[in-house]
Amino acid sequence: MPTPHINADEGAFAPTVVMPGDPLRARYIAETFLDDARLVTDVRNMLGFTGSHRGVAVSVMAHGMGIPSASIYVSELIEHYGVRRIIRAGSCGTSHPDVRLRDIVVAMGASTDSGVNRMRFLGHDLAALASFSLVRHAVRVAEERGLRHHVGNIFSADLFYTPQPELFELMARYDILGVEMESAGLYPLAAEHRVEALAVCTVSDDIRSGEKLSSDDRQTGFDEMIGLVLETAVSAAAEA
Repeated sequence: MPTPHINADEGAFAPTVVMPGDPLRARYIAETFLDDARLVTDVRNMLGFTGSHRGVAVSVMAHGMGIPSASIYVSELIEHYGVRRIIRAGSCGTSHPDVRLRDIVVAMGASTDSGVNRMRFLGHDLAALASFSLVRHAVRVAEERGLRHHVGNIFSADLFYTPQPELFELMARYDILGVEMESAGLYPLAAEHRVEALAVCTVSDDIRSGEKLSSDDRQTGFDEMIGLVLETAVSAAAEA
């Protein structure tokens, strides 16, 4: 049944949901990569679609920007619609010297400056980790396709315009591959509900040089990463 933020019917979502931040990217993925895609939710224009990819049912829905927004949609998808696997298809910045614009980052873990996980974990630090099976599938697909990719830790920031720019140098020192705003909230929710989660991001901003992709590139220029995410979803569904 509909929730406060999702007006889809019961059973409208596939067990696997691919989640970009941008609703227009969700529409692009559905129209470009899914067969027989249909709109299933549009509350506040946070668009969600269900179709299939290579014969496997897959949904795609936007989660908005930041841990609070993503947590609302992820929670409702898991608790009310029975979703068992969520893969974030996102973008990130980087200050890492070995990571380039348009590289793909498979986020094995997610550090954060948010207090949300300490709230969940009685004031203690919780390691926000992806599901190993999804990491394994994503890395295999990336290697088979010859995609330039990196696997490791990312940082989920509460603030896009940070008052602590010196943090970027520290991130590079600690081998943080990318900076985004959602994954550290996604992983603990998945752990709490015993479902699978992974974030895969295309590097859209080089913080050191100031080079960045345009808004149009961010919306439609991530096809290699999207293909990687969808193949990961198909492989994981086949194994389940």
